Amino acid sequence: MCVSVGGLFGRLLASAGAAASTAALAAEKEIRLEAIKVSPHVYYFHGGSGMASAENKGFMSNAGFVVTDEGVVVFDALATPALGEAMVKAIREITPKPIRYVIISHYHADHFYGLQALKAAGAQVWAHQHGQAYLHSDLARERLSQRREALAPWVNAKTRLVPADRWLSFKDSKVIRFTLGGMHFRIIDTSGAHSEEDIMLSVDEDRMLFAGDLFFTGRIPFVGNADSKVWLSALDRMLEVNPVVVVPGHGESSTQPLQDMKLTRDYLLFLRKQMGDAVADMVPFDEAYDKIDWTPFKSYPAFDAANRLNAYGTYILMEKESLQQK
Repeated sequence: MCVSVGGLFGRLLASAGAAASTAALAAEKEIRLEAIKVSPHVYYFHGGSGMASAENKGFMSNAGFVVTDEGVVVFDALATPALGEAMVKAIREITPKPIRYVIISHYHADHFYGLQALKAAGAQVWAHQHGQAYLHSDLARERLSQRREALAPWVNAKTRLVPADRWLSFKDSKVIRFTLGGMHFRIIDTSGAHSEEDIMLSVDEDRMLFAGDLFFTGRIPFVGNADSKVWLSALDRMLEVNPVVVVPGHGESSTQPLQDMKLTRDYLLFLRKQMGDAVADMVPFDEAYDKIDWTPFKSYPAFDAANRLNAYGTYILMEKESLQQK
């Protein structure tokens, strides 16, 4: 068979172009994370302030890690397997020590979808035992399906919902203590606040606290159907730990926890007051919502996406609380 030089050259150019395109696509999909140091042993990854999207690659929540003499303790795993892989790479840039544990604050998609990458790196996953119910629920499957569509290609057919290797029971105590590499940790049960499986992690030597989604800096929290009364109590428990620095589930780390948690506290109290008054006066939700002056919170990130859902969830909660008082 005779092949012209021009034809062969054309195919070589096409092949080279395809290879370059594939390489460019791979480079575009690669995510690089910056580990921000907040205390002698602790680093965190700071996600953006918006809602999860394909444009921000799902990177809108925080996660972090603690380096000890015997290995690394990670808190949360971010929102996609690609972000989980980027976490592993970033940790490796700081230390070659093995990743021992990943502690999950709660089983919401933006905090645990990166787990499979950390599991592949040899980490053992710990989470509140209440997370089991969510993982086996229709809601979890529906959420994964929705994220595969909304966050493609970052969440795709290969993305799995990873269960914990150790489901933590807090039957006898609200605190589980453990040590690694001479450092002391406390896993604090605050379940029933933002979710049914909330936990926080205290790094005692550094007086540092990973707060999960119980504390948001500089943005409106996602409340949904959370129990805001329990949530407010959890904020008090956070202060009892007396941390010098707090890494929230969303927003920048805080070195003034009391001052910075004011937005979360004020917002929850405002929702409860406005929705509670509407329930007491038997005003329908839509009518009540439209009459409220939301000015104090309108300018914060995530207000447009989350506020109406937060208000409706609180309205239903206040109805339940009203019925329990009768």
